[in-house]
Amino acid sequence: MSYQVLARKWRPKTFSELVGQDHVVKVLTHGLEQGRIHHAFLFTGTRGVGKTTIARILAKSLNCLEGISAEPCGQCEHCVAIDEGRFVDLLEIDAASRTKVDDTRDILDNVQYAPAQGRFKVYLIDEVHMLSLHSFNALLKTLEEPPEHVKFVLATTHPQKIPVTILSRCLQFNLRRLSVSQITEQMQTICQSEELNAPPESLRRLAVAADGSMRDGLSLLDQALAAENGLEDQSVREMLGSVEQRHVHGLLQALADNQPSQAIAIVDEVFAQARDLGQLLSDLAEALHRVGLIQQLPDYRDDSRDDWEDLVGLAAKFDPEDLQLFYQIVVMGRKDLDWAPSQQTGCQMTILRLFAFSPANSAKGGSPTGSSHHDLSPDASVDQSVNSPKASGLDFSPAQWSDVLDALPLNGSVKAVAGLLTVEKMRGDQITFNVKDDDKVLTTDRFKETLSKAMTEHFGLPVKITLATVTNQTQQTPAEMASEKVEAANLDAQTAIDQDPLIQKLKQRFDAQVLPESIRPIDTRSH
Repeated sequence: MSYQVLARKWRPKTFSELVGQDHVVKVLTHGLEQGRIHHAFLFTGTRGVGKTTIARILAKSLNCLEGISAEPCGQCEHCVAIDEGRFVDLLEIDAASRTKVDDTRDILDNVQYAPAQGRFKVYLIDEVHMLSLHSFNALLKTLEEPPEHVKFVLATTHPQKIPVTILSRCLQFNLRRLSVSQITEQMQTICQSEELNAPPESLRRLAVAADGSMRDGLSLLDQALAAENGLEDQSVREMLGSVEQRHVHGLLQALADNQPSQAIAIVDEVFAQARDLGQLLSDLAEALHRVGLIQQLPDYRDDSRDDWEDLVGLAAKFDPEDLQLFYQIVVMGRKDLDWAPSQQTGCQMTILRLFAFSPANSAKGGSPTGSSHHDLSPDASVDQSVNSPKASGLDFSPAQWSDVLDALPLNGSVKAVAGLLTVEKMRGDQITFNVKDDDKVLTTDRFKETLSKAMTEHFGLPVKITLATVTNQTQQTPAEMASEKVEAANLDAQTAIDQDPLIQKLKQRFDAQVLPESIRPIDTRSH
């Protein structure tokens, strides 16, 4: 007998076997018990959380020979046929491979005919967002006046791409990503039933790597079992490219001790082991998050891993404000890793950025060497109205703040946070900035000290900074201006694509669609 992968073997066959989707099960169960069954359902959510599984269970509930029920028998001819994928009245359609309007019409032409075996004919359209606009229009006509013997079940990972005319005619259910604990517990249940020796830490690593998808988690479990050493922790780490705990703790210790060379050596060691440096940054961000919880929540405790005492000791070495900044730097560094010349250089620069804004270096002007590398003399300025020292006080308009910020000797996250501010007022050497309430957590005392020092050095007079919290900014922030420039460039690129004669011919001849999210300005990467 051929081997059946765990994701298929352990696919839920009843609503009670589903994991993590109780909010959906309750509504569907109640509707089935009350006989209030809508003609169209839309299930949304990331991959592997149970969209098509729920659709098949729903098809069994509607067509079970023992009657419509939230608990189909699973034993009758119809239930078995649905489980085995051979029930003629359950039509599973992959919209990704049948996007053309002719395909949709061929399918819908048979809607009017009664079911061959079951009580209802169920159309399950997976990845429905891939249908063309003409196909959606053809589907809409059927959804507006569906025959009583037909039920539609639509599934998608991108509901925002579905026309509102379709959405308004469906009962919508958003399936949640599964938590690490939910995936781990299900894996433990499976391993016990399969009589497999599975260390808890190994299962947890697999559950984290599954990223909210039960199917991905079980696929990883299958992959681990196929390895020579099975579910041994070291074997699982090597399979996943995971970073060892000692590397993450070593980075935290190096940061606490202000030892950048030690931190870079750790990055190089991880790289030499062919491990994923993006995972290193993700694990570092998670560790910083846990340290922050230890600092702020007296009752917090996490014994799910064996590094609790180590983190408690490290928590005492970091200032809470600095920790928030470190977390932001690591998260943004992880996000920008794909744009770096290589993973190694991108990770190294992210780690060095942590030291550039560490407390020891902030007191020295934000430079790792303790000295500034910027020429702050008036001769070096491009625009004298913005950059020249003013003995009588600050002299630039609020609208010029973006230009001033570009000229200040700042970099990294401090400059990014400063880009969220707008100028409220200036008087002499005092300046008041507005900051949104949501961004206030980023404007730490350390940030204000660094910004004040940079402006003092730039303008040649002691600048005093105050912050005023507002609900909404009345002026555009430098960050919003930069974002508008990017959006404008993207819009120009999209317009150019839409007006391209070749693209227009492809649309007309093949019913092609342009995916807006795939369009990028030519010079985006170079900037």
